[in-house]
Amino acid sequence: MQDYKWLNEYCLNRFGSAAALEAHLPSPATPRRLEAISNDRYLSTLALRVFRAGLKHSLVDAKWPAFEQVFFGFDPEKVVLMGADHLERLMQDARIIRHLGKLKSVPRNAQLILDIAHEYGSFGHFIAQWPVTDIVGLWRYLAKHGNQLGGLSAPRFLRMVGKDTFIPTYDVVAALNAQNIVEKVPSSQRDQAAVQAAFNEWHEQSGRPMCQLSMMLAYTVNH
Repeated sequence: MQDYKWLNEYCLNRFGSAAALEAHLPSPATPRRLEAISNDRYLSTLALRVFRAGLKHSLVDAKWPAFEQVFFGFDPEKVVLMGADHLERLMQDARIIRHLGKLKSVPRNAQLILDIAHEYGSFGHFIAQWPVTDIVGLWRYLAKHGNQLGGLSAPRFLRMVGKDTFIPTYDVVAALNAQNIVEKVPSSQRDQAAVQAAFNEWHEQSGRPMCQLSMMLAYTVNH
């Protein structure tokens, strides 16, 4: 695989200057910021990610105020009490997206947040303290213990709340393939470990956040 020096020079050549490159790169939230996010806002973002999957984001976002209303502001203590009858009634509410599987995921993920908050003090603390050098481990944890958080949903959720993570998008996977790191989307633990190791190496060489390295890597194939 190429080292960070090659990656940086490639991106500098593409954008013409360091300032232009920096303007196109995201910045992760600080641990303090992640800890300050309340459990209800984490649940809202988690649900938003689940409903965005496979749908036009603008369509989902336009309906989100109604979602906030019918899910009690995404207070996990209230949402976790929503039973099957309540969810069936929501299937008749035209203001929201009536997908029963995704609706069921909300109280299930509310339980996830409450369980983690009970153990760690808050969901935000749990997210903040997870090391970025094993961010794929956090993906797997959320996919295993949450609902409808497989595939790219966990890393995209983490990016939405500001947790530093790379995301194996089409362009990133193509770039990883070009460097003989993985051949396809890293769904197995072996492939995820290989990708994590590569990002850890670039992270150590550069000191850059994973989200910036991820985007820089995508720029090497996205013209």
